[in-house]
Amino acid sequence: MVGLGVAVLAYLLGSLSFAVIVSKAMRLDDPRSYGSGNPGATNVLRSGNKAAAILTLLLDALKGVVAVLVARAVCGRFGFGEVVVALAGLAAFLGHLYPVFFRFEGGKGVATAAGVLLALNGWVGLASLGTWLVIAFATRYSSLAALVTALLAPAYAYFLIGDPQVVVPVAVMSVLLIWRHRSNIAKLLNGTESKLGSKAKKAAEPS
Repeated sequence: MVGLGVAVLAYLLGSLSFAVIVSKAMRLDDPRSYGSGNPGATNVLRSGNKAAAILTLLLDALKGVVAVLVARAVCGRFGFGEVVVALAGLAAFLGHLYPVFFRFEGGKGVATAAGVLLALNGWVGLASLGTWLVIAFATRYSSLAALVTALLAPAYAYFLIGDPQVVVPVAVMSVLLIWRHRSNIAKLLNGTESKLGSKAKKAAEPS
């Protein structure tokens, strides 16, 4: 029951859609109403407000970090292993994708996944973050950077953590992240994907 409670709390924390919360607090348009329609930091950046995008990115990552750290503290007290901690991280990630507070219409989970990985294992998190940065700066495609990182994250977890019970939740996050980027994959293939820093269109595109 304790493990289930930790997972539920992690999911509720993940359900805080900071792209929407920050945009509302800063009196910006709802990020679901422009660009890709995705409530995430990359789409908030299309509003032209870099501060809002950075704050969204940090808060979305932070909720992944907090979910894992709280789970680890609770699990340490009750004798649960790292697998429960990893499942709590997955629950926070699912909350971001399907937030109960926002009609289950969430973002794609890149920042939250990064926060989860950093808290699970610093080396795995840094390797994943480094991969994203290299691809993003080289191509200026946030989606491509996320896809490459998602493909490599389970391998990083396998070699740097080694526990299959922890690797599996990481792999599930990667699969879900790739699935959420399926429209981006199509745009990358036909050359219509937006690059980092591009201006938002007035009408939202299908997400």
